[in-house]
Amino acid sequence: MSSPRSIVFTVFGDYLRYCGEGEAPLAALSQILGMFGIEPGTTRVVMTRLKKEGWFDTRRQGREVSYVLSNKGWNLLNEGLGRIFKRWDTEWDRQWSMVLVKFSETQRAARDDARRRLIWEGFGQLSTSTWMSPHDNLDAAENALSKLPLINLDLLRCNSQGLTHDRDIASRCWDLSDVQRDYTNFIDEFSVTPNLTGIDALKRRIELTDDYRHFPFRDPDLPRELLPAGWTGRRAHEVFTSVHSRLRIEAEAAIEQITGMPVLGSADLSAPQK
Repeated sequence: MSSPRSIVFTVFGDYLRYCGEGEAPLAALSQILGMFGIEPGTTRVVMTRLKKEGWFDTRRQGREVSYVLSNKGWNLLNEGLGRIFKRWDTEWDRQWSMVLVKFSETQRAARDDARRRLIWEGFGQLSTSTWMSPHDNLDAAENALSKLPLINLDLLRCNSQGLTHDRDIASRCWDLSDVQRDYTNFIDEFSVTPNLTGIDALKRRIELTDDYRHFPFRDPDLPRELLPAGWTGRRAHEVFTSVHSRLRIEAEAAIEQITGMPVLGSADLSAPQK
């Protein structure tokens, strides 16, 4: 089972961001997390920590406390929304984006931060200071690294000597064997999801999204030419968007019943967004 923290972000990303100003009473959060065996005391502790980290603010009406997304929280969910639903699926021009980044020996924390940011933007590490992506996303990389104390940063668009070399670069930058295994498990788990109603639909849809939303952190969305044999990532995305769309109405109705607030403005972001 996912951590309470992970479920909170999944629930806010899929539902509660569309309730009021991105808020939910603590009692409603406790009820939702209780569907996964999480005690109300644990939910209170988790929400207190997330507030201290700056992801949420609180709003009090009488004795009732509601948690409201902060600007930091909104930014996280907006960024994640695009990465989860709008996966790369375009023809490859065989051009690589190359980032050459250098830190001093004492800047270990900044170097680790840069690593996390570049991985999120779909880059793989070819060598200590060299990062590669088959997508045209140098602007995203530059923006992600803009506030870090770099010694030097070079951004290049380049191509290799041929497809064999391209595949060698990909194999050195990414080990996708674990991702492939987890995609296969995801398909096995969710492709047979029946048409559920009420709380059952909500619980299953939360499980679906919470499981799937971690893949964009791990899968660089390589072009077909660079993918391992038997790759099931695109099939997993089809399962996700299909089930997510099919359970939407029932799941949102359950959220409205629990929170007492309408789910407004949520778009059906499933299917043909890839």
